[in-house]
Amino acid sequence: MLLAITRHGESEADILNVHEGRADFELTERGHRQAAAMAKFMKENYTVSAILSSTLKRAKQTALHLSGETGVPVAYDENLMEFNNGMLAGLPYEEAARRYPPVKDLPCDQAVYGQESKLAFRRRAEEVLKKALAFPDKGGLLVLVTHGGMIDQLYRAALKLPVVTDAFFSTADTGIHLWETDGKRIRIVFSNRDGHARGL
Repeated sequence: MLLAITRHGESEADILNVHEGRADFELTERGHRQAAAMAKFMKENYTVSAILSSTLKRAKQTALHLSGETGVPVAYDENLMEFNNGMLAGLPYEEAARRYPPVKDLPCDQAVYGQESKLAFRRRAEEVLKKALAFPDKGGLLVLVTHGGMIDQLYRAALKLPVVTDAFFSTADTGIHLWETDGKRIRIVFSNRDGHARGL
């Protein structure tokens, strides 16, 4: 089975320079163009058989572009949402740093400022990965539309990295990560392909 994981397009939070996370911002006009270009690339190169999306607006809007292009309905999964950043959501970076300074050496199963813990975030990613690997193989492409933090966690879960690690897997707006799986093993075909959205 082929599994494509893609990030949403540019959101309003990217322009406002605020913490996003669970703040529910919509796509910008540019973000919509990026999502449309991603959807066109997917349709031209793959047979999309299923689409699972985060329930946050920026991901839902991105997924709906793909659905409109392919005719495949979108199913939603709250586990695909971005990291729950609690009280930081929607705050400008400087204000958040002043009001909620980082806490060093916090155990991975603990959290502050109404956030979820690193361990809880990792476990959500593991649930998403488990669901994706068990998804019925219809001979097409399963697409997960999600967020940068969740994509990073999916890589960490797939590669069985520690919950706390210096490794980070970044993703551009509508960057695509293509994995091939037999339900147990995962082969990474390519990572963070974003050629479809360059120059938009």
